[in-house]
Amino acid sequence: MSRYLTGAFAPIGEEYTLTDLPVTGTIPDWLDGRYLRNGPDPVGEIDPELYHWFVGDGMVHGIRIRDGKAEWYRNRWVRGPETARALGEQPPPGHFPVSGIGANTNVIGHAGKTIALVEAGLACVELTDELATVGACDFDGTLTGGYTAHPKRDPETGELHAVSYNLFGGNRVQYSVIGVDGRARRVVDIPVAGAPMMHDFSLTENHVVIYDLPVTADVRQMAEMAVPRPLRLPARLVLSALIGRIRIPDPIAARRPRPSTDRRFPYSWNPNHPARVGVMPRDGDGRDVRWFDVEPCYVFHPLNAYDDGDTVVLDVVRHPKMFDTHRLGPDEGDPTLDRWVVDLADGKVRESRVDDRAQEFPRVDERRVGRRHRYGYAPAFPGGEGSDTLLKHDFAGSGSIQRSFGAGKVLGEFVFVPSSPDAAEDDGVLMGFVYDRPTDRSELALLDAQTLQDVARISLPHRVPAGFHGNWVPTA
Repeated sequence: MSRYLTGAFAPIGEEYTLTDLPVTGTIPDWLDGRYLRNGPDPVGEIDPELYHWFVGDGMVHGIRIRDGKAEWYRNRWVRGPETARALGEQPPPGHFPVSGIGANTNVIGHAGKTIALVEAGLACVELTDELATVGACDFDGTLTGGYTAHPKRDPETGELHAVSYNLFGGNRVQYSVIGVDGRARRVVDIPVAGAPMMHDFSLTENHVVIYDLPVTADVRQMAEMAVPRPLRLPARLVLSALIGRIRIPDPIAARRPRPSTDRRFPYSWNPNHPARVGVMPRDGDGRDVRWFDVEPCYVFHPLNAYDDGDTVVLDVVRHPKMFDTHRLGPDEGDPTLDRWVVDLADGKVRESRVDDRAQEFPRVDERRVGRRHRYGYAPAFPGGEGSDTLLKHDFAGSGSIQRSFGAGKVLGEFVFVPSSPDAAEDDGVLMGFVYDRPTDRSELALLDAQTLQDVARISLPHRVPAGFHGNWVPTA
Protein backbone atom coordinates (compact mmCIF):
# COMPACT_ATOMS: atom_id res chain seq x y z
CA MET A 1 0.00 0.00 0.00
CA SER A 2 1.16 3.54 -0.74
CA ARG A 3 2.55 5.12 2.42
CA TYR A 4 0.52 8.20 1.51
CA LEU A 5 -2.62 6.38 2.71
CA THR A 6 -1.31 5.52 6.20
CA GLY A 7 -0.11 7.22 9.39
CA ALA A 8 0.14 11.00 9.23
CA PHE A 9 -0.96 10.90 5.56
CA ALA A 10 -4.07 8.78 6.12
CA PRO A 11 -7.32 10.37 4.84
CA ILE A 12 -10.09 11.13 7.31
CA GLY A 13 -12.92 10.72 4.78
CA GLU A 14 -15.42 12.89 6.63
CA GLU A 15 -16.45 16.54 6.91
CA TYR A 16 -16.70 18.11 10.37
CA THR A 17 -18.05 21.35 11.83
CA LEU A 18 -16.80 22.06 15.34
CA THR A 19 -17.31 25.17 17.48
CA ASP A 20 -15.72 26.67 20.61
CA LEU A 21 -12.50 24.72 20.23
CA PRO A 22 -10.39 24.10 23.35
CA VAL A 23 -7.35 26.38 23.62
CA THR A 24 -4.19 25.95 25.68
CA GLY A 25 -2.32 29.21 26.28
CA THR A 26 -3.52 32.59 25.04
CA ILE A 27 -4.42 33.47 21.46
CA PRO A 28 -3.26 37.05 20.72
CA ASP A 29 -6.27 39.35 20.49
CA TRP A 30 -4.87 40.97 17.32
CA LEU A 31 -5.50 37.78 15.34
CA ASP A 32 -8.77 38.13 13.44
CA GLY A 33 -9.24 35.83 10.46
CA ARG A 34 -9.03 32.24 9.25
CA TYR A 35 -6.11 29.86 9.07
CA LEU A 36 -6.74 27.71 5.99
CA ARG A 37 -4.76 24.74 4.70
CA ASN A 38 -5.33 22.53 1.65
CA GLY A 39 -4.29 18.95 0.97
CA PRO A 40 -5.34 15.60 -0.50
CA ASP A 41 -8.07 13.40 0.95
CA PRO A 42 -9.10 10.88 -1.75
CA VAL A 43 -12.79 10.14 -2.26
CA GLY A 44 -14.17 6.84 -3.50
CA GLU A 45 -12.32 3.78 -4.73
CA ILE A 46 -8.60 4.11 -5.44
CA ASP A 47 -5.81 1.65 -6.14
CA PRO A 48 -3.75 1.61 -2.91
CA GLU A 49 -0.64 0.45 -4.77
CA LEU A 50 -0.70 3.22 -7.39
CA TYR A 51 -2.03 6.15 -5.35
CA HIS A 52 0.20 9.23 -5.60
CA TRP A 53 0.18 11.84 -2.81
CA PHE A 54 -0.33 14.70 -5.29
CA VAL A 55 -3.57 13.42 -6.87
CA GLY A 56 -5.95 13.04 -3.92
CA ASP A 57 -9.16 15.07 -3.93
CA GLY A 58 -8.67 18.47 -2.33
CA MET A 59 -9.83 19.08 1.24
CA VAL A 60 -9.50 22.48 2.92
CA HIS A 61 -9.22 22.64 6.71
CA GLY A 62 -9.99 25.97 8.36
CA ILE A 63 -10.00 27.49 11.85
CA ARG A 64 -11.73 30.82 12.54
CA ILE A 65 -9.91 32.93 15.16
CA ARG A 66 -11.29 36.13 16.70
CA ASP A 67 -11.22 37.91 20.08
CA GLY A 68 -8.76 35.40 21.52
CA LYS A 69 -11.01 32.43 20.68
CA ALA A 70 -11.05 29.61 18.16
CA GLU A 71 -14.68 30.00 17.05
CA TRP A 72 -14.89 27.10 14.60
CA TYR A 73 -13.12 24.40 12.68
CA ARG A 74 -14.40 23.15 9.35
CA ASN A 75 -13.02 20.75 6.76
CA ARG A 76 -14.65 20.51 3.34
CA TRP A 77 -13.83 18.65 0.16
CA VAL A 78 -13.23 21.00 -2.75
CA ARG A 79 -15.81 19.93 -5.31
CA GLY A 80 -14.28 19.45 -8.73
CA PRO A 81 -16.42 17.48 -11.21
CA GLU A 82 -14.80 14.14 -10.35
CA THR A 83 -14.91 14.75 -6.60
CA ALA A 84 -18.56 15.80 -6.74
CA ARG A 85 -19.53 12.68 -8.67
CA ALA A 86 -17.68 10.48 -6.16
CA LEU A 87 -19.68 12.18 -3.39
CA GLY A 88 -22.94 11.58 -5.26
CA GLU A 89 -23.45 15.27 -6.00
CA GLN A 90 -23.97 17.37 -9.10
CA PRO A 91 -20.81 18.84 -10.64
CA PRO A 92 -20.14 22.43 -9.54
CA PRO A 93 -20.82 25.33 -11.92
CA GLY A 94 -18.21 27.03 -14.06
CA HIS A 95 -15.70 26.02 -16.70
CA PHE A 96 -13.32 23.20 -15.75
CA PRO A 97 -10.67 22.94 -18.54
CA VAL A 98 -10.09 19.30 -17.58
CA SER A 99 -12.66 17.31 -15.66
CA GLY A 100 -10.78 16.33 -12.54
CA ILE A 101 -10.40 16.40 -8.78
CA GLY A 102 -11.10 19.47 -6.69
CA ALA A 103 -8.13 21.82 -6.29
CA ASN A 104 -5.89 20.20 -3.67
CA THR A 105 -2.66 22.18 -3.28
CA ASN A 106 -3.06 25.67 -1.80
CA VAL A 107 -5.75 28.08 -0.62
CA ILE A 108 -5.63 31.88 -0.54
CA GLY A 109 -7.81 34.92 -0.07
CA HIS A 110 -7.88 37.50 -2.86
CA ALA A 111 -10.29 40.25 -3.93
CA GLY A 112 -12.76 39.21 -1.25
CA LYS A 113 -12.82 35.58 -2.39
CA THR A 114 -11.45 32.36 -0.95
CA ILE A 115 -9.77 30.33 -3.72
CA ALA A 116 -8.47 26.76 -3.64
CA LEU A 117 -5.51 26.41 -6.00
CA VAL A 118 -4.04 23.65 -8.14
CA GLU A 119 -1.81 23.48 -11.21
CA ALA A 120 -1.17 21.63 -14.50
CA GLY A 121 -4.26 22.98 -16.26
CA LEU A 122 -6.83 21.97 -13.66
CA ALA A 123 -9.27 24.60 -12.46
CA CYS A 124 -9.00 26.67 -9.31
CA VAL A 125 -12.17 26.64 -7.22
CA GLU A 126 -13.88 29.47 -5.35
CA LEU A 127 -15.09 28.70 -1.83
CA THR A 128 -17.34 30.52 0.61
CA ASP A 129 -15.96 31.87 3.87
CA GLU A 130 -17.27 28.64 5.45
CA LEU A 131 -15.42 26.56 2.79
CA ALA A 132 -18.40 25.36 0.74
CA THR A 133 -17.67 25.12 -3.00
CA VAL A 134 -19.03 27.95 -5.15
CA GLY A 135 -17.63 26.79 -8.51
CA ALA A 136 -14.70 27.06 -10.88
CA CYS A 137 -12.66 30.26 -10.63
CA ASP A 138 -11.42 31.84 -13.85
CA PHE A 139 -10.94 35.34 -12.40
CA ASP A 140 -14.15 36.73 -13.90
CA GLY A 141 -13.46 35.11 -17.27
CA THR A 142 -10.10 36.83 -17.72
CA LEU A 143 -7.87 33.74 -17.30
CA THR A 144 -8.81 30.34 -18.72
CA GLY A 145 -6.93 27.06 -19.00
CA GLY A 146 -5.91 26.68 -15.37
CA TYR A 147 -3.65 28.60 -13.01
CA THR A 148 -0.92 27.74 -10.48
CA ALA A 149 -0.66 26.49 -6.92
CA HIS A 150 1.85 29.22 -6.04
CA PRO A 151 1.03 32.81 -6.97
CA LYS A 152 3.12 35.53 -5.34
CA ARG A 153 1.46 38.63 -3.90
CA ASP A 154 3.40 41.82 -4.50
CA PRO A 155 3.50 43.45 -1.04
CA GLU A 156 3.39 46.96 -2.54
CA THR A 157 0.55 46.59 -5.04
CA GLY A 158 -1.41 43.61 -3.66
CA GLU A 159 -1.45 42.04 -7.14
CA LEU A 160 -0.98 38.30 -7.68
CA HIS A 161 1.83 37.25 -10.02
CA ALA A 162 2.02 33.68 -11.31
CA VAL A 163 3.76 31.33 -13.73
CA SER A 164 1.37 28.55 -14.80
CA TYR A 165 2.06 25.35 -16.71
CA ASN A 166 -0.45 23.04 -18.36
CA LEU A 167 0.00 19.35 -19.10
CA PHE A 168 -1.91 19.83 -22.34
CA GLY A 169 -0.73 23.37 -23.01
CA GLY A 170 2.02 22.59 -25.48
CA ASN A 171 5.38 24.34 -25.55
CA ARG A 172 4.58 27.30 -23.33
CA VAL A 173 4.07 28.45 -19.79
CA GLN A 174 2.10 31.54 -18.89
CA TYR A 175 3.00 34.53 -16.76
CA SER A 176 -0.01 36.43 -15.45
CA VAL A 177 -0.81 39.33 -13.15
CA ILE A 178 -4.15 39.38 -11.29
CA GLY A 179 -5.18 42.81 -10.06
CA VAL A 180 -6.65 43.65 -6.67
CA ASP A 181 -10.05 43.55 -8.40
CA GLY A 182 -9.62 39.82 -9.06
CA ARG A 183 -9.19 40.14 -12.83
CA ALA A 184 -6.17 39.38 -15.00
CA ARG A 185 -4.60 42.61 -16.25
CA ARG A 186 -1.61 40.98 -17.99
CA VAL A 187 -0.99 37.56 -19.58
CA VAL A 188 2.30 36.62 -21.29
CA ASP A 189 3.17 33.32 -23.00
CA ILE A 190 6.73 32.06 -22.50
CA PRO A 191 8.08 29.33 -24.80
CA VAL A 192 9.61 26.20 -23.24
CA ALA A 193 10.08 22.62 -24.48
CA GLY A 194 9.21 19.15 -23.28
CA ALA A 195 6.21 19.98 -21.05
CA PRO A 196 8.15 20.54 -17.79
CA MET A 197 6.45 20.55 -14.39
CA MET A 198 6.90 24.04 -12.89
CA HIS A 199 5.37 23.86 -9.43
CA ASP A 200 6.54 27.30 -8.29
CA PHE A 201 8.45 30.37 -9.45
CA SER A 202 10.11 33.41 -7.90
CA LEU A 203 9.33 37.11 -8.03
CA THR A 204 11.61 40.07 -7.31
CA GLU A 205 10.95 43.79 -7.54
CA ASN A 206 12.17 43.76 -11.15
CA HIS A 207 12.13 40.17 -12.38
CA VAL A 208 10.15 36.97 -12.84
CA VAL A 209 12.21 33.79 -12.30
CA ILE A 210 11.20 30.52 -13.99
CA TYR A 211 12.44 27.08 -12.87
CA ASP A 212 12.75 24.79 -15.92
CA LEU A 213 14.06 21.55 -14.40
CA PRO A 214 14.22 17.86 -15.42
CA VAL A 215 10.72 16.70 -14.39
CA THR A 216 8.57 16.46 -17.52
CA ALA A 217 5.39 14.85 -18.80
CA ASP A 218 5.72 11.05 -18.91
CA VAL A 219 3.85 9.71 -21.94
CA ARG A 220 4.15 6.10 -20.73
CA GLN A 221 2.36 6.95 -17.50
CA MET A 222 -0.26 8.97 -19.36
CA ALA A 223 -0.99 6.14 -21.79
CA GLU A 224 -1.34 3.61 -18.96
CA MET A 225 -3.71 5.93 -17.10
CA ALA A 226 -6.02 6.71 -19.99
CA VAL A 227 -5.83 4.04 -22.70
CA PRO A 228 -6.72 0.30 -22.85
CA ARG A 229 -3.65 -1.96 -22.99
CA PRO A 230 -3.80 -2.88 -26.74
CA LEU A 231 -3.80 0.81 -27.68
CA ARG A 232 -1.06 2.03 -25.34
CA LEU A 233 1.86 1.84 -27.75
CA PRO A 234 0.19 3.92 -30.50
CA ALA A 235 -1.15 6.27 -27.81
CA ARG A 236 2.38 6.79 -26.48
CA LEU A 237 3.64 7.56 -29.96
CA VAL A 238 0.87 10.10 -30.52
CA LEU A 239 1.38 11.71 -27.11
CA SER A 240 5.15 11.89 -27.67
CA ALA A 241 4.50 13.76 -30.90
CA LEU A 242 2.05 16.17 -29.31
CA ILE A 243 3.04 16.92 -25.73
CA GLY A 244 5.40 19.87 -25.61
CA ARG A 245 5.03 20.59 -29.32
CA ILE A 246 1.45 21.61 -29.95
CA ARG A 247 -1.41 22.49 -27.69
CA ILE A 248 -4.05 19.78 -27.38
CA PRO A 249 -7.54 21.32 -27.67
CA ASP A 250 -9.45 21.43 -24.39
CA PRO A 251 -12.36 19.29 -25.68
CA ILE A 252 -9.94 16.44 -26.42
CA ALA A 253 -8.24 16.76 -23.05
CA ALA A 254 -11.58 16.89 -21.28
CA ARG A 255 -12.69 13.59 -22.85
CA ARG A 256 -9.68 11.63 -21.57
CA PRO A 257 -11.02 8.51 -19.92
CA ARG A 258 -9.74 8.17 -16.38
CA PRO A 259 -10.63 5.12 -14.26
CA SER A 260 -11.61 6.28 -10.78
CA THR A 261 -9.15 3.83 -9.20
CA ASP A 262 -6.09 5.05 -11.14
CA ARG A 263 -4.37 7.92 -9.31
CA ARG A 264 -0.95 7.79 -10.96
CA PHE A 265 1.06 10.94 -11.57
CA PRO A 266 1.89 11.90 -15.18
CA TYR A 267 5.36 13.41 -14.55
CA SER A 268 8.76 11.82 -13.96
CA TRP A 269 12.50 12.58 -13.90
CA ASN A 270 13.89 13.20 -17.38
CA PRO A 271 17.73 13.16 -17.49
CA ASN A 272 17.65 14.42 -21.07
CA HIS A 273 15.89 17.66 -20.13
CA PRO A 274 18.24 20.57 -19.32
CA ALA A 275 18.21 22.16 -15.87
CA ARG A 276 17.98 25.94 -16.10
CA VAL A 277 16.41 29.06 -14.64
CA GLY A 278 14.91 31.83 -16.72
CA VAL A 279 14.99 35.50 -15.73
CA MET A 280 12.51 37.87 -17.37
CA PRO A 281 11.88 41.55 -16.63
CA ARG A 282 8.45 42.03 -15.08
CA ASP A 283 7.39 44.16 -18.02
CA GLY A 284 8.98 41.82 -20.59
CA ASP A 285 7.67 38.95 -22.68
CA GLY A 286 8.87 35.55 -23.82
CA ARG A 287 11.55 37.07 -26.05
CA ASP A 288 13.16 38.77 -23.08
CA VAL A 289 13.80 35.65 -20.98
CA ARG A 290 17.48 34.92 -20.32
CA TRP A 291 18.26 31.29 -19.49
CA PHE A 292 21.00 30.17 -17.08
CA ASP A 293 22.17 26.58 -16.59
CA VAL A 294 22.17 24.98 -13.13
CA GLU A 295 23.19 21.54 -11.88
CA PRO A 296 20.41 18.96 -12.49
CA CYS A 297 17.98 18.92 -9.56
CA TYR A 298 14.36 19.76 -8.78
CA VAL A 299 12.84 22.68 -6.86
CA PHE A 300 9.28 22.54 -5.63
CA HIS A 301 9.54 25.62 -3.43
CA PRO A 302 11.79 28.66 -3.34
CA LEU A 303 11.89 30.44 0.00
CA ASN A 304 12.20 33.90 -1.53
CA ALA A 305 14.16 35.94 -4.09
CA TYR A 306 15.43 39.49 -4.45
CA ASP A 307 17.48 41.75 -6.70
CA ASP A 308 20.98 42.73 -5.59
CA GLY A 309 22.67 45.01 -8.11
CA ASP A 310 23.46 42.97 -11.23
CA THR A 311 22.47 39.71 -9.54
CA VAL A 312 19.25 37.94 -8.63
CA VAL A 313 19.45 36.02 -5.33
CA LEU A 314 17.35 32.85 -5.08
CA ASP A 315 16.97 30.88 -1.84
CA VAL A 316 15.49 27.50 -2.79
CA VAL A 317 14.83 24.06 -1.36
CA ARG A 318 16.80 21.80 -3.70
CA HIS A 319 15.99 18.13 -4.28
CA PRO A 320 18.83 16.16 -5.92
CA LYS A 321 16.30 14.32 -8.10
CA MET A 322 12.53 13.79 -8.29
CA PHE A 323 10.17 10.99 -9.44
CA ASP A 324 12.92 8.78 -10.81
CA THR A 325 12.85 5.56 -8.77
CA HIS A 326 10.21 6.75 -6.28
CA ARG A 327 7.12 7.57 -8.33
CA LEU A 328 4.46 8.03 -5.63
CA GLY A 329 5.87 11.05 -3.81
CA PRO A 330 8.93 13.24 -3.13
CA ASP A 331 11.54 10.76 -1.87
CA GLU A 332 14.70 10.93 -4.02
CA GLY A 333 17.24 12.19 -1.49
CA ASP A 334 17.04 14.81 1.23
CA PRO A 335 16.09 18.35 0.13
CA THR A 336 18.45 21.09 1.30
CA LEU A 337 18.31 24.88 1.56
CA ASP A 338 20.55 26.32 -1.15
CA ARG A 339 21.33 29.79 -2.48
CA TRP A 340 21.58 30.44 -6.22
CA VAL A 341 23.01 33.81 -7.25
CA VAL A 342 22.20 34.57 -10.88
CA ASP A 343 24.84 36.92 -12.24
CA LEU A 344 23.18 38.85 -15.05
CA ALA A 345 26.51 40.38 -16.10
CA ASP A 346 28.60 37.22 -16.59
CA GLY A 347 25.72 34.87 -17.44
CA LYS A 348 26.37 32.32 -14.69
CA VAL A 349 24.71 30.95 -11.56
CA ARG A 350 26.74 30.53 -8.37
CA GLU A 351 25.29 27.69 -6.29
CA SER A 352 26.01 27.25 -2.57
CA ARG A 353 24.58 25.34 0.38
CA VAL A 354 22.91 27.31 3.17
CA ASP A 355 21.75 24.37 5.30
CA ASP A 356 22.23 20.67 4.57
CA ARG A 357 19.48 19.47 6.92
CA ALA A 358 16.50 17.96 5.07
CA GLN A 359 13.63 20.47 4.91
CA GLU A 360 10.64 21.48 2.82
CA PHE A 361 7.62 23.82 2.69
CA PRO A 362 9.72 26.96 3.35
CA ARG A 363 7.95 30.21 4.19
CA VAL A 364 8.96 33.83 4.58
CA ASP A 365 7.20 36.91 5.91
CA GLU A 366 4.85 37.64 2.99
CA ARG A 367 5.64 41.36 3.33
CA ARG A 368 9.18 40.48 2.18
CA VAL A 369 8.20 38.64 -1.01
CA GLY A 370 10.57 39.82 -3.75
CA ARG A 371 12.56 41.88 -1.26
CA ARG A 372 15.67 41.10 0.77
CA HIS A 373 14.64 38.91 3.70
CA ARG A 374 16.36 38.10 6.96
CA TYR A 375 14.29 35.17 8.25
CA GLY A 376 12.81 31.99 6.83
CA TYR A 377 10.98 29.05 8.37
CA ALA A 378 10.69 25.40 7.33
CA PRO A 379 9.81 22.06 8.93
CA ALA A 380 12.48 19.37 8.77
CA PHE A 381 11.60 16.87 6.05
CA PRO A 382 13.83 13.76 6.18
CA GLY A 383 13.04 10.76 4.02
CA GLY A 384 10.27 12.50 2.12
CA GLU A 385 7.96 13.17 5.07
CA GLY A 386 7.53 15.49 8.02
CA SER A 387 9.26 15.25 11.39
CA ASP A 388 8.95 16.81 14.84
CA THR A 389 11.36 19.71 14.16
CA LEU A 390 10.82 23.27 12.94
CA LEU A 391 13.78 25.25 11.58
CA LYS A 392 14.19 29.02 11.65
CA HIS A 393 16.90 30.55 9.43
CA ASP A 394 18.56 33.89 10.12
CA PHE A 395 20.37 35.04 6.98
CA ALA A 396 21.94 38.09 8.64
CA GLY A 397 22.63 36.97 12.19
CA SER A 398 23.34 33.81 14.14
CA GLY A 399 22.47 31.20 11.53
CA SER A 400 19.44 29.24 12.66
CA ILE A 401 17.59 27.83 15.63
CA GLN A 402 15.26 24.88 15.84
CA ARG A 403 12.35 23.64 17.91
CA SER A 404 11.63 19.98 18.53
CA PHE A 405 8.03 19.14 19.43
CA GLY A 406 8.88 15.70 20.78
CA ALA A 407 8.64 12.06 19.79
CA GLY A 408 5.56 11.09 17.82
CA LYS A 409 4.90 14.60 16.48
CA VAL A 410 4.73 15.42 12.76
CA LEU A 411 4.77 19.03 11.54
CA GLY A 412 3.35 20.57 8.42
CA GLU A 413 4.02 23.96 6.86
CA PHE A 414 4.13 26.95 9.23
CA VAL A 415 2.90 30.40 8.17
CA PHE A 416 4.14 33.71 9.61
CA VAL A 417 1.57 36.33 10.69
CA PRO A 418 2.90 39.77 11.77
CA SER A 419 1.57 41.30 14.97
CA SER A 420 0.66 44.47 13.07
CA PRO A 421 1.03 45.74 9.50
CA ASP A 422 4.17 47.70 10.46
CA ALA A 423 5.69 45.13 12.81
CA ALA A 424 9.31 44.05 12.39
CA GLU A 425 9.99 41.10 10.12
CA ASP A 426 10.18 38.60 13.00
CA ASP A 427 7.53 40.16 15.26
CA GLY A 428 4.48 37.90 15.15
CA VAL A 429 3.39 34.30 15.33
CA LEU A 430 3.98 31.17 13.30
CA MET A 431 1.01 28.85 12.89
CA GLY A 432 0.72 25.34 11.52
CA PHE A 433 -0.78 21.91 12.17
CA VAL A 434 1.03 19.41 14.40
CA TYR A 435 -0.01 15.75 14.31
CA ASP A 436 0.39 13.47 17.35
CA ARG A 437 0.86 9.83 16.33
CA PRO A 438 0.02 8.21 19.73
CA THR A 439 -3.40 9.91 19.98
CA ASP A 440 -4.04 10.18 16.22
CA ARG A 441 -5.07 13.81 16.73
CA SER A 442 -3.88 17.20 15.49
CA GLU A 443 -3.66 20.69 16.89
CA LEU A 444 -3.00 24.12 15.44
CA ALA A 445 0.17 25.42 17.08
CA LEU A 446 0.77 29.16 17.48
CA LEU A 447 4.42 29.98 18.19
CA ASP A 448 6.35 33.14 19.00
CA ALA A 449 8.28 33.64 15.75
CA GLN A 450 11.31 35.04 17.57
CA THR A 451 11.78 32.15 20.01
CA LEU A 452 9.70 29.30 18.47
CA GLN A 453 8.11 28.80 21.89
CA ASP A 454 4.40 28.12 22.44
CA VAL A 455 1.89 30.96 22.41
CA ALA A 456 -1.25 28.84 22.13
CA ARG A 457 -2.49 25.46 20.92
CA ILE A 458 -5.92 24.79 19.45
CA SER A 459 -6.87 21.13 19.85
CA LEU A 460 -8.89 19.01 17.45
CA PRO A 461 -10.49 15.62 18.23
CA HIS A 462 -9.17 14.02 15.04
CA ARG A 463 -6.25 13.93 12.63
CA VAL A 464 -5.57 16.58 9.99
CA PRO A 465 -3.81 14.52 7.29
CA ALA A 466 -0.38 15.66 6.14
CA GLY A 467 -1.09 18.10 3.34
CA PHE A 468 0.42 20.90 1.35
CA HIS A 469 -0.08 24.64 1.66
CA GLY A 470 -2.16 27.17 3.49
CA ASN A 471 -2.37 30.79 4.50
CA TRP A 472 -3.67 33.17 7.10
CA VAL A 473 -6.61 35.08 5.59
CA PRO A 474 -7.33 38.15 7.73
CA THR A 475 -10.84 39.50 8.11
CA ALA A 476 -11.38 42.29 5.60
